[in-house]
Amino acid sequence: MNSALLGTVVEGSLSGGLKIRLAAHCQVEDIRVGQFVVVEGQLNRFFCMITDVELAASNPRILLDPPEQGSFLAEVLQGTGTFGMVALQPMLMLVRDESLNGSGESELRPVKTIPNHFAPAHVASAADFGMVFGREDEKGRNRFQIGQPLDMDIPLCLDLDRLVERSNAIFGKSGTGKSFLTRLVLSGIIKKQVAVNLIFDMHNEYGWQALSENKGEVVVKGLRQLFGTDVAVFTLDLESSRARGVKDAHELSIPLEEISIEDLALIKHELNLSEASIESAMILEEILGRRWLKEFMGWSNSEIEDFVNTHKGHAGALKALQRKLQRILRLSYIRDISHDSSKQIMQYLEHGKHVILEFGGQNSLLSYMLVTNILTRKIHARYVEISDYYNADPQHRQKPRQLVITIEEAHKFLAPQIAKSTIFGTIAREMRKYHVTLLIVDQRPSSIDNEVLSQVGTRITALLNDDKDIDAVFTGVSGSQSLKTVLAQLDPKQQALILGYAVPMPVVMRTRAYNTEFYKAMGFRGDDKPEEVAKRAQDNIIRLFPG
Repeated sequence: MNSALLGTVVEGSLSGGLKIRLAAHCQVEDIRVGQFVVVEGQLNRFFCMITDVELAASNPRILLDPPEQGSFLAEVLQGTGTFGMVALQPMLMLVRDESLNGSGESELRPVKTIPNHFAPAHVASAADFGMVFGREDEKGRNRFQIGQPLDMDIPLCLDLDRLVERSNAIFGKSGTGKSFLTRLVLSGIIKKQVAVNLIFDMHNEYGWQALSENKGEVVVKGLRQLFGTDVAVFTLDLESSRARGVKDAHELSIPLEEISIEDLALIKHELNLSEASIESAMILEEILGRRWLKEFMGWSNSEIEDFVNTHKGHAGALKALQRKLQRILRLSYIRDISHDSSKQIMQYLEHGKHVILEFGGQNSLLSYMLVTNILTRKIHARYVEISDYYNADPQHRQKPRQLVITIEEAHKFLAPQIAKSTIFGTIAREMRKYHVTLLIVDQRPSSIDNEVLSQVGTRITALLNDDKDIDAVFTGVSGSQSLKTVLAQLDPKQQALILGYAVPMPVVMRTRAYNTEFYKAMGFRGDDKPEEVAKRAQDNIIRLFPG
């Protein structure tokens, strides 16, 4: 039942964790930071994580004259005079007295005590993992395998119902596989149908296909290929999307009148707008109304002078504003139209279809921040409306579908100086109030507002090197010092630390492979011809939106 003895508890405290002396047959070099260990107390079982490995000696004098490596004396001292010590951080405990639980099963609880001296410790078994993290096939629960524990080939599952209830984050420095982790999480949400996704795909990695990091593969399949017509692709660059194989992408245009002062304030650094320019824009909107931008951009210098003389403002500031806003007019997707694309996207979301917005060649930071903010602001307003309608009579009205909005380069939207005024900061603080949450993808968590980070429910973090970024990941997490050491020791590829609301305790994992086996598990039926894909998508549109 239990695996071989790893060691015995020799010291520890509730605040500082436990230390075990390794058994004589255990090699220090076999121990990995982040491994899952179970300590068998007399009254409780303690589920722990290895946070450090040390070398120790029973007598310091042994170390003053060390024996030669491989000598008979070295072998005699190994495990007796010299030995390994392992630091453990208890995360959960299981009371052995089953009578405490009316169902006949013991209950996992927060750690409030520690085991006695000499309590045995062993590496966790598959049964231990199943007890703590659940199984993917467990009835009544939407669990999804995200990876495997270190050095073990057993599933490690996320609780997707808990995941989508709050905003979440995927962190990691460049090249550590954040996009693959994000694609795994999104696949689980789509497969289990626990929420609908709105994905702002800045680098065109989630829709049709993306470059592979697996040996022997050039590309991997995107969500549109895996899940067919359950996923709709919108694009700002129709030519680019079609060239990459998305034959049924919907072209997205943004009306000039949809650009608000809030949008300009968010991108003011990209446009080099001063505070005076933002104030000038506010004056224009106040006097000219919603279509201020179109009217203002057509003004001559004399018309600007007349406006200042008639109303208020500064002519120089207005001329500078007009000159800098020319960059927006040069964007191909900004058009003088009355069509509201956000309504079409909202229709798909309300019908349970997942939406990916590709940026194609329009993937500048200016375009990404502008379009993402406009659409999110409008869709969130619609969700507030339908949530209020549902909350007024929840017994007789349909609950809104949970919406998860995925944003990359999240620190650009959630920096401390702007987080309180952007729609993304609002969503992060609201948590599940209006059935909308964020999936934040970023490589610089230290640039995100601390208040926002403290509201993040689950954090999936690949390797980070910067101390400020590591500290930021654990904002609002108690007892995180030992976990910082674990995070800093991750491999640069296919390893991540998960902690938060969707897992019972922090755990280090090897990321699930995103390959042919995974495609089959997601229900992928095989590659279809692009014409067949487009035909099914068109039939689906007619079915969803007749007339």
